[in-house]
This record gives sequence, C-alpha cells and structure tokens, in this order.
Amino acid sequence: MPVPSKERVTELVSGLVQSHGYDLEDVVVTLAGKHSAVRVIVDSDAGLELDAVAALSREISAVFDDVSDFGESPYTLEVTSPGIERPLTLERHWHRARGRLARFELEHETFDGRIGRLDERTLDVVVGAKSAPSVRKVELGDIRHAVVQVEFSKPSAREMELAGGVADGRVAPADSADSVSGTAEGVEEEVEGLDK
Repeated sequence: MPVPSKERVTELVSGLVQSHGYDLEDVVVTLAGKHSAVRVIVDSDAGLELDAVAALSREISAVFDDVSDFGESPYTLEVTSPGIERPLTLERHWHRARGRLARFELEHETFDGRIGRLDERTLDVVVGAKSAPSVRKVELGDIRHAVVQVEFSKPSAREMELAGGVADGRVAPADSADSVSGTAEGVEEEVEGLDK
C-alpha cells in the first residue's frame, strides 16, 4: 500500500500540530517508487525551535506508525518550516515576514520592497532602500504574488524603522549568522518510517 494522500496525512497531523501551537502550512506527499516522502510544513508567530521540531517529528512519526494507512511502504518524514520560497498569501505570513525584503508582483508592476505593518487590508512596503526609503501603501488584493528575497547585507536602520522592525521571535534580515542558535528556520528533521 502506498503512502496516504495529502488529505489523509493532513487529517492525521493537523490536530497534533495545532496542539503544539503551530500552524499547518502545507503537507506534500511525494511518491517515488518504493520509497516515498511526506513533508509536513509548520510555522508559528515565534518561529520554530530545532528541539521542538525534532519532538514534533517524532510524535508525527508515532501517529503514522499507529495507523495502517502506510502499510509496509518505506517513507521519509520531513517536518520543516516553510522557507523563504513560500508565497506570502495569508495575513499571518505578512505579520511573520515583517522587516524582510520581498519581491512584489502587481498587475502591471514588479518591485522589491521591505514588508512593513499590515493594517486591515493595506500593507506598508518600504521602497527606495538605503538611498531614500519611504513607505508605499499596497492593497493586499492588488498583490498577485509575493515572496521573501535572500539578503546578504543588513538593511539600514531607517528602513527597519519604517517597516516597524522584525516580528517577535523572528530572525532579523541578514542576521542569520549572528542569530541565536537553535532556531529551525529552513532546518528539516527527517525520520525514516516503516509501519509494523
């Protein structure tokens, strides 16, 4: 029997993920011959701690071991954060990404700007970067696609001030090398699984 569907995996893990204070962002089931992968993507306002992700991964693995859905098929379980490639679509994504640089695609325009405060359905976007930063108001409904960009240098203090800083519990842009160890942003916990 192959690995269960995305819907079944979501049904199995959603309550457990929520009981730990996380949002279930997505489930990806990849069938790859005899060895499949189940990727459970979670996040929270405070980010993820590596030890907490490892513990959650073990609990999800135990849930999978307790059901017959997985049969004898080997699979790899990955419990991870969304990473920066995730499109920003929900209100919580915007709050969590405050202070980060993003690429915005509107109907007739694409531009980079720093994510600022969200007020109702309007997002403050800091544009002009280091030369002359200013705030541009963008309606969420006008954003066709937005994704956080990788940064290699720190933003100016003025940019961060206009953006409203970084959301609590999140790593500051271009600060990942200086951040406190133990955060799980972009870290995956893998567990090999095989039902009895």
